[in-house]
Amino acid sequence: MTTEMTRETNAASTGKPYQATGPAVTVVVPTIGRPSLAATLAAVGPGPEIVVVDDRPEASRGDDREPLPVPGHVRVLRSGGRGPAAARNAGWRAATTPWVVFLDDDVVPGPGWVRALTDDLARLPENVGGSQGRLEVPLPPGRRPTDAERNTAGLADADWITADMAYRRTALEATGGFDERFPGAYREDADLALRVERAGFALVKGERLTRHPVRDDGFWSSVRFQRGNASDALMRRVHGRDWRAAIGGHGGRLKRHALTTGMGLLALTLAAAGGRRRWPAAAAGLAWLGLTAEFAWARIAPGPRTREEVARMAVTSVVIPPVACAHRIRGEVKARTDGVRTGRRS
Repeated sequence: MTTEMTRETNAASTGKPYQATGPAVTVVVPTIGRPSLAATLAAVGPGPEIVVVDDRPEASRGDDREPLPVPGHVRVLRSGGRGPAAARNAGWRAATTPWVVFLDDDVVPGPGWVRALTDDLARLPENVGGSQGRLEVPLPPGRRPTDAERNTAGLADADWITADMAYRRTALEATGGFDERFPGAYREDADLALRVERAGFALVKGERLTRHPVRDDGFWSSVRFQRGNASDALMRRVHGRDWRAAIGGHGGRLKRHALTTGMGLLALTLAAAGGRRRWPAAAAGLAWLGLTAEFAWARIAPGPRTREEVARMAVTSVVIPPVACAHRIRGEVKARTDGVRTGRRS
């Protein structure tokens, strides 16, 4: 099924040329133009075919965007800002190799990555549809990590994420690739993994190493991250109630967020009614305050506890519960109106 390709790459660990013989591979990198793309491409090097998919939105008038600063051997496609799932689909469908490796545009493949990738894929049996690289998240030394840094560090233990994930082309063809109903870089990779396994392919973990640096996405990054609750709703509708266990995930805090939001709304409603409802309003308010304080402390305690981090956790812990619930409701409504059924794709 696979064609063989011989290529010569520079093995960074030894400094000597490495003659790699194995299945031909295309590296697909979706991007919105982040500066980190340059480091990703430099770490891959000139060995394999590379397709960068420019997912920046199309300009409203003509095409006045700056071209992506990529090396001359890199092929660039455009996907029109339709999200990472659509961008990855455009990339693998443009490739002709039996294997496609998806990298994020903010990761840095380790020294000798191409050689390790070749070794990971060369002897896999036909029933293996995917191979995940090992992910390392370097944390700042000398202090405890922030909430955002801990969230990024959790990627190191995640299964089948497209930070570094190779798929056999036949597995992608059998499943149709990524489900483009997932709008952001969240759960679209887990959804594909479950469908690949359902199609009869096995997924394995390789030995190649890729680093995922942490970055500061701003004060409100944890609030923006709550958009993923809409994707969780789609996962439940497509894969059933046990989808988290199927991907090796854990329960999350949505039920607590719903309780916190409910207590807050109840306190405001009763307080507005006045009269004898002031005491029940105070009780609901105290319940809201206690739940919010518990959530904030759960995020503050393991961190560096600097003034800036405590302030960020205090403010965002108030905002996150209602925002998370709103996104989950939005996702449930959209899944129902789109006619999504458990275990099937519309």
